[in-house]
Amino acid sequence: MSIETKADAPNAELRGAMREFLTAFEAFKDANDERLGALEEKSRDDVVLAEKVERINDAVTEQKAAVDRLALKTQRPEIGPAPARAEPDERKAAFMRYMRVGDATAAAALEAKSVNTGAGEEGGYLAPNEVERMINAAVKDISPIRQIASVREIGGNVFRKPVSNGDTVAGWVAETTARDSATTAPTLTALDFPTMELYAMPAASQTLLDDSIVDIEQWLADEVQTEFAVQESAAFIAGNGTTAPKGILTYDIAADASKDPDELGFIATGADGAFPASNPSDKLLDLIYLPKQAYRANGRFLMNRSVVGALRKFKDSEGNYLWQPNAEPGEPARLMGYPVTEAEDMPDIDSDTHSIAFGDFRRAYLIVDRVGVRVLRDPYSAKPYVLFYTTKRVGGGVQDFEAIKFLKFAS
Repeated sequence: MSIETKADAPNAELRGAMREFLTAFEAFKDANDERLGALEEKSRDDVVLAEKVERINDAVTEQKAAVDRLALKTQRPEIGPAPARAEPDERKAAFMRYMRVGDATAAAALEAKSVNTGAGEEGGYLAPNEVERMINAAVKDISPIRQIASVREIGGNVFRKPVSNGDTVAGWVAETTARDSATTAPTLTALDFPTMELYAMPAASQTLLDDSIVDIEQWLADEVQTEFAVQESAAFIAGNGTTAPKGILTYDIAADASKDPDELGFIATGADGAFPASNPSDKLLDLIYLPKQAYRANGRFLMNRSVVGALRKFKDSEGNYLWQPNAEPGEPARLMGYPVTEAEDMPDIDSDTHSIAFGDFRRAYLIVDRVGVRVLRDPYSAKPYVLFYTTKRVGGGVQDFEAIKFLKFAS
């Protein structure tokens, strides 16, 4: 008789969810094949079968989301007892006292003698490094763009990145051959990535704060992680660049054959608000081969789940489905061999929308995090609850305009 341990239980649940997901996908393929067969016989779509396919398609999407959530849960390390310290963590103790009872004396003294320049005009105190790491790790788990983009930590409000215009001269030469002239120096321009303030305001009862058993650090991280992730995800897609990071859809997007260096490129489907009626998957192939080979090596698709649901029905010339489920929990599904990242802030398929992006997002998009998470305790605005105005500074923008391309649903 085997006894299921606590550690085995989540894995068993994950394996069960994965089996249900794969079973749902097989049911979807069978139903869609039946619909296509009926369509060929009757030359028109069967409404009942079409509705059945959509119901199963939605079930596949929901089941995959459940698998992803369970996979994420099992990957998070369990929080064990804190390691013994030779000396008490002075900053952490001061911050916890500020959080629980509002005593800011020790926290203010520590920040006064700190070289950290992260003090905000709104007041408050910097959270300990452990709390900041806990929040950042949780946000990364939830935010799809943060998982696939480049991330850099900075100490100031703006990160300036020098970029070559590509006019550096190079050549071949033998070991002992004289060099006639020095290599021409490149012309450099600068891309600025300013950070914007992101905030959340969780509320706690005084009873919760008085309970010494409650882990206030973990509570704060749990409360703000979802809000931070939701706001970040929206900004990295469609942020305005003034009060939020500049999103990929906010940049000028022009026809790839005639675009400027500081514009992103697209190709059109040839049908307004839709794929072309014949050979629609050819447009996906065109999109894949639009970036240069260096970007295709780490290429991936970006789209929302309604677009994924539409592409799940596509087949190749041999009748194989182009969308394939992930073989292991936590891995992305694949479309024509490339990973698919789902971001709900990407637009649905509609007239003139850039609903599908493809490319190397790690080279294309840069996220900058200013070090420090600041917390301001407010026991007055929502009595009897205590509000914790929690802020961090985040920026983002495109750093390589050749690394991603869009499919525009336009004629």
